[in-house]
Amino acid sequence: MRNQSEPPKQYDDTQTECVFGRNAVLEALKSGRPADTLFVARKTTATPVESGALGAILALARERGVVIKEADRHKLEQLSDGGNHQSVALLAAAHAYAELDDLFALAESRGEAPFFLICDEIEDPHNLGAMLRTAEAAGAHGVIVPRRRSAPLSQAVAKASAGAVEYIPVARVPNLCAAMEELKERGLWIFGADMGGEAYDAKPLTGAIALVIGSEGKGLGRLVREHCDGLLALPMQGQIASLNASVAAGILLYEVVRSRKPCV
Repeated sequence: MRNQSEPPKQYDDTQTECVFGRNAVLEALKSGRPADTLFVARKTTATPVESGALGAILALARERGVVIKEADRHKLEQLSDGGNHQSVALLAAAHAYAELDDLFALAESRGEAPFFLICDEIEDPHNLGAMLRTAEAAGAHGVIVPRRRSAPLSQAVAKASAGAVEYIPVARVPNLCAAMEELKERGLWIFGADMGGEAYDAKPLTGAIALVIGSEGKGLGRLVREHCDGLLALPMQGQIASLNASVAAGILLYEVVRSRKPCV
C-alpha cells in the first residue's frame, strides 16, 4: 500500500479505462485507484477455493465495494482489445499525468534527494512499461516524458509495468530541454546514456539526479544530449553495438541505488 505521507496518485475521474491482466488489476485495486466494475471469466467466481492473485483480486474488490460481474471470453477479449487479460478486467478511472512539482513533493515526503528518470522519445509501450517498473523498484520519485513522440500511459504500458504505473508519477512536459533546465535550476545533475560518454561507474551518482534514456532507434536527441551535465556509457564487449533502452535504464537506475547506499 502507498505510504500515507506520500502525495496521492492523480486520476481523471471523468474518464474510464480498462485495466487487464492479474498483476495490473491487483495493483490498481491495492493502490486505491477509483474503480467501478471487475469482470472475471465465467465460472471463476464459483471456484470453491480462491487462491493466488485471483483470490486476492476478488477479496480486495469485495472489500472496496467494486461490482463483480462474470463475463465470457468474448467480453473479456473485447474489453482488453485482444490483450492477454488472464481472466480479469477492471473498469477504473483513467490515469492523469503528474506535474514536475508532484515528483519533487514525493521526494520530499520520503526525505530523499530527488531521483528522476527522463525518457527521450520512448515510443515502444513495452519499453516504457519496463522502465516504469524498474524506476519504481529502484526508488525513483518519478518519470518524465515529452508530450510528443512518447508512448502514452496505455494499458499496454500498464501491463508491461506489472502494476508499477499505479505508484510512480509520470510527468508529461511540452519541451524536454526546457524541463531539464528547470530541473538543473532546482538542483539536479542530469546524466544521459550515450556511447560517447565516460564509464557509467567512473564516479558515484549521488545527490539530486536525473537519468536520461534515449529512444530505441537513435538514442539521445542532439539538443537533449547538449542539455545533459554529463554522459554515461555502458561497456559493450560483445558483437552487438547497443542495449535495449529499458535494459540500459535498469543498469543506470541501479547504479544510482548502489551509489546512494550507505557504506557499512
